[in-house]
Amino acid sequence: MPTRERALLLGFAALIAVVLPALNALPAGSPLRIADFTLNLFGKFLAYAILALGIDLIWGYTGVLSLGHGVFFGLGAYAMGMHLMLEIGTKSVYGNVLPDFMVWNRVAELPLFWKPFYSVAFTLVAVLVVPAVVAFVFGYLTFRSRIRGVYFSIITQALALCAWLMFNRNTMNLGGTNGLSGFKTIFGFTLNDARTQRGLYVATALTLCLAYLLCRWITRSPVGKVLVAIRDSENRVLFSGYSPAAFKVFVFVVSAVLAGVAGALYVPQVGIITPAKIGVLPSIEMIIWVAVGGRGTLLGPIVGAFGVNWLQSILTTSYPDLWLLVLGGMFVGVVLFFPDGVVGTILKLIARFASAPQPGARAADVAAADQPTKTSEPVGIKAR
Repeated sequence: MPTRERALLLGFAALIAVVLPALNALPAGSPLRIADFTLNLFGKFLAYAILALGIDLIWGYTGVLSLGHGVFFGLGAYAMGMHLMLEIGTKSVYGNVLPDFMVWNRVAELPLFWKPFYSVAFTLVAVLVVPAVVAFVFGYLTFRSRIRGVYFSIITQALALCAWLMFNRNTMNLGGTNGLSGFKTIFGFTLNDARTQRGLYVATALTLCLAYLLCRWITRSPVGKVLVAIRDSENRVLFSGYSPAAFKVFVFVVSAVLAGVAGALYVPQVGIITPAKIGVLPSIEMIIWVAVGGRGTLLGPIVGAFGVNWLQSILTTSYPDLWLLVLGGMFVGVVLFFPDGVVGTILKLIARFASAPQPGARAADVAAADQPTKTSEPVGIKAR
């Protein structure tokens, strides 16, 4: 890793993982203190950034547009939410060991698939494994069938719609349209405590840094070169003896795992997960984050996820009716005028200015060209 890039990454990691939590820990009267609400909001944005990194792997570097990553985000979020619901125990509204929505629906006994989520270890494994298994099965069936392009995007959109319909059903015993909410503790720590929320923020920031390093390692490795080749010309990769389907399944699974981790970090900070985060619309919004930030850059998705959601938070507070128009305008503007996104456009401008010849250097080149050149005498032959 170049020295300048390493310094920038270390500075960014120190800012989000050390400086911001430290400012939040200052006394209440301090002018530099960051409010608990603001830090919690930033933690949600950082969780979205982890998800956006996964989308950038599959779309920005491999050229596969997935419109169903909300499903994998929701799977990780529901896995964590189920454990947090079971942690409530008898502290619920009805004083029952069953979650409140099960009491409403007159469920007499905890469903069998809920019981393993009493275990913290099982929950953490499920956050990783469940999205990975679903992505592997779905990706294997589609990529092995050589489904690609817009057809793959439509199928993933159908996957998101099916998952949304399924999670909305009360018979699934996952809260129906209301989802899972009312969490009180996480791993024994009170969620309403500012120190717990600060710890969750730090965990999210560190996870984002690790996710970035993982994605950077993949893209700089020989596997990453093949992924870019698949994006540019999949047929050439196939004729070169590689199996594009195997590489696409691999990167699809990795992106799904990152989405699941993002969902698991999102739930305790926001306090709720509903099927609304699984459907088609949120999956399309995730694509807009990456497009606005700049796909194929790794840094762009982080900037896009943070910037777009921060703008949404501001506009929906003051002008809630304008947000969808602004979101659509940003997407149209990126597609028509800035196809490389914010970060991609900035990097292109920097590269263009860096490669432009300086006036002094150009004058020196002209002067050197005007000087007569000496002809070297062949060895062993004397001039007459």
